[in-house]
Amino acid sequence: MTLHFYFARRFLLTFVSIFIVFAVLLGLIDLVDELQDFPDLAFGDVVEIVLLNLPHATYEILPLIIILASVALFVRLARSSELVVVRAAGRSALGTLMAPLTVAAMIGILTITMFNPIVAASSKRYHDLVNTYFGFGSNVLAITSEGLWLRQGSSEGQTVIHAARASSDVGVLYDATFVSFSPEGTPLTRIAAREAKLGDGEWLLKRAKKWDLKRGGNPESEAIVMKQMSIPSSLTQARIIDSFGKPEYIPIWDLPRFIAQLENAGFSARRYSMWFQMELARPLFLTALVLIAAGFTMRHTRLGNTGVAVLTAVLLGFGLHYIRNFAQILGENGQIPILLAAWAPPVASFLLALGIVLHMEDG
Repeated sequence: MTLHFYFARRFLLTFVSIFIVFAVLLGLIDLVDELQDFPDLAFGDVVEIVLLNLPHATYEILPLIIILASVALFVRLARSSELVVVRAAGRSALGTLMAPLTVAAMIGILTITMFNPIVAASSKRYHDLVNTYFGFGSNVLAITSEGLWLRQGSSEGQTVIHAARASSDVGVLYDATFVSFSPEGTPLTRIAAREAKLGDGEWLLKRAKKWDLKRGGNPESEAIVMKQMSIPSSLTQARIIDSFGKPEYIPIWDLPRFIAQLENAGFSARRYSMWFQMELARPLFLTALVLIAAGFTMRHTRLGNTGVAVLTAVLLGFGLHYIRNFAQILGENGQIPILLAAWAPPVASFLLALGIVLHMEDG
């Protein structure tokens, strides 16, 4: 047990050291980029933007940090002959690896349960802040259990749109309601339509009923029913879809509810379901990377070719990471099932790495 704690502590310290180094480097690089993008902003505001983007940047390179930490640990143990002593004491290679594998799995679990919500909140805030500084404005769409809500604006005021459901491409709204407000916030008109189709710069409404709210009195007595009408719009399908936000902007704890709301509103939630399963499979993939590093670097340095072994381990880790990303794209596009796309690469990586370690131990 003492030996397991020793290896676990060594691996954790190595991981934290490499994590801090990469975080500082990414922060400095991002600071230079943001200073070029926002030359007129105060330095404190630019630093705030960099700090908000830093969690997401480090989250993206976590597999790289894991495999570098694993390689650094095993090469150091091999050079100090500690692995030779452990093997001479009768411990198997897999027994020696139990502590680093457990730490890697715990890092993966803590990443998706605790670090993921932090990354989601900071990334969302970063996205909104950058859009504000660029003058793009905030998101125009929100999805709740009651349906979806849109907002469009013009010089004449704001229009709030509610729909019970929508087509998958957000081009058609069903059971839609349009409420127009003046710049002062006074309600002007309310329009209910069975169907609203987004055209070029306008909404095309079918079976619509319009109420004039600015006159006061009883709007129902002066309501107008029309088979078809149009309303000017500043929205486009691309802008509405962009307002959904990336899956990484949503904490993993909220993803199941968000996916259910999307599906109830008539949208495809495949992209978000894929991301959810990918996150659940992250701990297994991180442990596979530790095994990959161990399979190539646990041997004694006297055998030579240490540099080649390290390079092979890192390149194989990168290759498995890109295969995982490619499977994610296939899963999002619907070409393979989501569970297969999310879990097959980590499981295959783990089995491949386990085979390499067992072959090394047997040989």
